[in-house]
Amino acid sequence: MMQPTEEAYRHWHEEGYLVFENAIQGEELARLQSAFDHWAAVCKEDWLLSIERGEASATFYDIPNVLKKDEVFIDLVDHPGFYGHLMAFTDNDLIFLGPQARTVPPWVMSYTGWHPDVPPDHPLHIKVQIYINDVESNSGEFAYVPGSHKPGAGPYSRVHNLAAMPGHKRFTGKAGTAIMFNSYGWHVAMDNHTSVPRKSIILIYERRTPGRVEPGKFAAITSSANTPDRRRLFSLV
Repeated sequence: MMQPTEEAYRHWHEEGYLVFENAIQGEELARLQSAFDHWAAVCKEDWLLSIERGEASATFYDIPNVLKKDEVFIDLVDHPGFYGHLMAFTDNDLIFLGPQARTVPPWVMSYTGWHPDVPPDHPLHIKVQIYINDVESNSGEFAYVPGSHKPGAGPYSRVHNLAAMPGHKRFTGKAGTAIMFNSYGWHVAMDNHTSVPRKSIILIYERRTPGRVEPGKFAAITSSANTPDRRRLFSLV
């Protein structure tokens, strides 16, 4: 399992993010892309009906219960391409909170604005976003304000023009790129002005903290939690 270098530690603590190019590649990436596209297509009609009923947004779509759909999605959660860094940054005491298998269609504006996910007094909260397809500039790419995760950083304004956020960095990348970021920091999905949907999987983690562990949350995939480390990661112990 790959461990962070001194430079990676420094960058993580100072900037709040790391990029892992080619974290997923080859046959594994092809299988992931195939599974993502298959289940997105299977579930699309229900999503469109939900939009008609006013129950869902037209600006993004998540494959529901994605961990139950294919083992390839479960294998991402502790993937060796980045999992060693997650464990190191949480002192080997990590829990998985859930996935978002997300499609962002072309749209005149993003489904979200600039925001942090949790306040700085919340247990350390980390996300890993994996690009399923190539993501270019102005195609709904992830963006982050480096250093905004630090105590006392800011203040930051929720600017309506996403490109107007001072000091932000946009993350383009090839399919299989993984972006790990501290969720205390300000981030967004940029507007998608292309004709191609942006596809990604967002994995959500947290430092294990009493009261935050939900033992039954991933009971449906117990058979896939076949090691002590996985059982702990999925809050099954």
